[in-house]
Amino acid sequence: MDCHVLQESLLSSASGYSNYRGILNWCVVMLVLCNARLFLENLIKYGILVDPIQVVSLFLKDPYNWPASCLIIETTGTFLYLVNLTTLLFFPSATVLTLTSITPVGGAFALCVYTVLFMKLYSYKDVNMWCREIRHTKARTLTPVHAHVSYPGNLTHRDIYYFVFAPTLCYELNFPRSPRIRKSFLLRRLFEMLFFIQLQIGLVQQWMVPTIQNSMKPFQDMDFSRMIERMLKLAVPNHLIWLIFFYWFFHSSMNFVAELMRFGDREFYQDWWNSETVTYFWSNWNIPVHKWCLRHFYKPLMGRGVNKWVAQTAIFLVSAFFHEYLVSVPLKMFRLWAFMGMMSQIPLAWFVGRFLRGNYGNAAVWISLIIGQPIAVLMYVHDFYVLHYVSQS
Repeated sequence: MDCHVLQESLLSSASGYSNYRGILNWCVVMLVLCNARLFLENLIKYGILVDPIQVVSLFLKDPYNWPASCLIIETTGTFLYLVNLTTLLFFPSATVLTLTSITPVGGAFALCVYTVLFMKLYSYKDVNMWCREIRHTKARTLTPVHAHVSYPGNLTHRDIYYFVFAPTLCYELNFPRSPRIRKSFLLRRLFEMLFFIQLQIGLVQQWMVPTIQNSMKPFQDMDFSRMIERMLKLAVPNHLIWLIFFYWFFHSSMNFVAELMRFGDREFYQDWWNSETVTYFWSNWNIPVHKWCLRHFYKPLMGRGVNKWVAQTAIFLVSAFFHEYLVSVPLKMFRLWAFMGMMSQIPLAWFVGRFLRGNYGNAAVWISLIIGQPIAVLMYVHDFYVLHYVSQS
């Protein structure tokens, strides 16, 4: 019996407990109490400092405090921007080419709208990029000191929608604004718009359509004498309609929109009729497009060290592409001769500028306008007629 008690006492003194749950709980309680004391001491000393709004406002106020995030956003934004511009050009053209119900006139109008929007968004991106670069180098604004808006205060829906409808292709942070809308001026321009559009339609139906219809057989028979006679007969009404269209669009319509939006810059054209060189004509008959090409294409190329002649040739290439895009897609055909016809302006400009001066140069410009356009019209109409009617019969 004594041996049994002795054995139990030896076992109890040598017992190896492996469950220290109580000690672990004690440690947890002590840590909680210590940290609770520190938390309470911090709260009493500093108060509540947690403010999630402050972090968000700091990012919105100056996003360059977060360069890594800006890098991701800019890369993604550039990709989405390129996708958007590409879609603006190719989705409408694919729709016009696919749907047989779209007429050439309707297709050309739709593509013109999307092309203008493409150029506007390109300018919007460029100007804001320049502003951001200047801001990044500690300059606060791209505009003069007296400007009402500076970057990034211009990045609003109201601002971009005003630019979309404004009669210009070049974006500015602060457009010149007229003090009020002149109702009498607005009504005169509206009357001109309604009158001249009806006059153009009447001249096309009464004068041009019969001449074009009578020109199809000489073109099919390749009767060159009759082709030249038809071309010369078409030259007068075609040129008259072009002049009316120029006044209707660049003077009446654009001044109407400018007055309605109190848009102050009304330089839509200059005295292109006095052009003594082809280059002067292309620079002054369509000022909005000329300013866009100069600011967003020509000067950037020159800034990269590109030769002046190469830069001018590149502009003619882009111009030829868009002219062919706006005509060939609605007619659902592409003609290399039309593209090369636009590019022929380069040697023509060189020849007139090199060998002709004064009134001779001006006469050469007028001849190129009066003769060149009916040639293009007849060839386009002939190819459209052969492609869509003769080949299907």
